[in-house]
Amino acid sequence: MTYQQLVDFIREQKSFLCVGLDTDLRKVPQHLLSHENPIFDFNRAIIDATAPFSVAFKPNLAFYETYGVQGWQAFEETVRYIRTHYPRHFIIADAKRGDIGNTSQMYARAFFEDLDVDALTVAPYMGGDSVEPFLGYENKWVVLLALTSNRGSADFQLITDADGAPLYERVLKTSQSWADKEQMMYVVGATQGAKFADIRRLVPHHFLLVPGVGAQGGSLQEVCRYGLTPDCGLLVNSSRAIIYADASPSFAEAAAAAARAVQEQMEQVLSEAHII
Repeated sequence: MTYQQLVDFIREQKSFLCVGLDTDLRKVPQHLLSHENPIFDFNRAIIDATAPFSVAFKPNLAFYETYGVQGWQAFEETVRYIRTHYPRHFIIADAKRGDIGNTSQMYARAFFEDLDVDALTVAPYMGGDSVEPFLGYENKWVVLLALTSNRGSADFQLITDADGAPLYERVLKTSQSWADKEQMMYVVGATQGAKFADIRRLVPHHFLLVPGVGAQGGSLQEVCRYGLTPDCGLLVNSSRAIIYADASPSFAEAAAAAARAVQEQMEQVLSEAHII
């Protein structure tokens, strides 16, 4: 998917919601556990329910790898289902890969050639040569970790250099030479609040993938106040608050209602910003 296609879809859907498919069999409705493929069946219902209100889906690989072959197969089926039934939705594999060049080449082949996802989260800690192999695919995206929403982000990401600049700023500045807004996004946690203003000064046009709205307590209004661009420039992810909105057999309807509520807020933001 190209940058412009993503922007156009956001305007069409009146939404910049990314639904996180963090599927945990300990949390899904109990009646699904008797199914042959409960992970995929849960995902399919959530996808069908939330697709009208979202522009992206983000399965987190940890929630699939923990179930071994069964989980990986469910992940593959999930990606194929989205590709077949909702081909305009942006698919982010949240795998946080990043290793020496030849290893990254294998990861890139797995996710961009075999699985055909649109984007992959990548850790920048090992530097440019560990990220470069992911950038060799047309219309595929790297979502680079910059400033995350977890409490431990301060352990390294906020360490300052001799000029007083935090490490995450170094990541943003250095990575500008690796790719432009057409191929690179950045992960910035919703809990980081006003730091979005500083980030936008460094990357004024790139999309930001923003986790942490909903169950983690991030504010959509604050994210939009500081992070919105004329093209929107945001994909705001919500996982638990949507997919686990209800544990009864009516879970999909509850997920749809939760997604619709977020989409309506987003529509208002986009309208007030004259993006739609």
